[in-house]
Amino acid sequence: MRKSSVSINLRKNEIIIKISEEAEQKDIIYSLRKKLPELKKLYKDEKTPIKVTGKVMKNKEIDEIQKLIKSQIDVEIDFDMPKSLGLSSIRRAFDQEIATSETKFHRGSLRSGQKLETEGSIVIIGDVNSGAEVIASDNIVVLGNLRGLAHAGAKGNKKAIIAAGLLDTVQIRISNIVKEIDRDEEPLHKQAYVYVHEDKIIIE
Repeated sequence: MRKSSVSINLRKNEIIIKISEEAEQKDIIYSLRKKLPELKKLYKDEKTPIKVTGKVMKNKEIDEIQKLIKSQIDVEIDFDMPKSLGLSSIRRAFDQEIATSETKFHRGSLRSGQKLETEGSIVIIGDVNSGAEVIASDNIVVLGNLRGLAHAGAKGNKKAIIAAGLLDTVQIRISNIVKEIDRDEEPLHKQAYVYVHEDKIIIE
């Protein structure tokens, strides 16, 4: 007997799907497949949005769940995962060896055509818009959306990281390593954490 990994609560203006923190993805999908047809029957014409809460999930897991729900019920789905304005990403940045690097804070968003270069690390309290560029010799942390170009570890530091509230860019660089991102192939990464492992850029 499988312990249910998904619970569904009907509220007046939304439906909450709570996912157990210990649940594995295959069990979540199994439970949703069983429960969604029942939930669909309760739907009339209204477009009550669905909110998914509980477990912290990877982007591809979120995509899989979203696709499954949409295949049964075509409504707005909001994933309300535990997160704290990118602060967990920042904490991980400082767990790196380069915790001692000088960190600058930039308040406000970077518009297209703006370029920000800094020694050490930079925390941007805002967005980096498409056409803007950020270059740092150590870490880059963007609390908002990163849509422009980011180049961390610009002087050859492969331990540098890039963190963003939302990663929606076509290219990122750490040290001399470049990763091109195909926006059609790659899902939008919320609370993205980017680092180098074995000379490859990894996005979590």
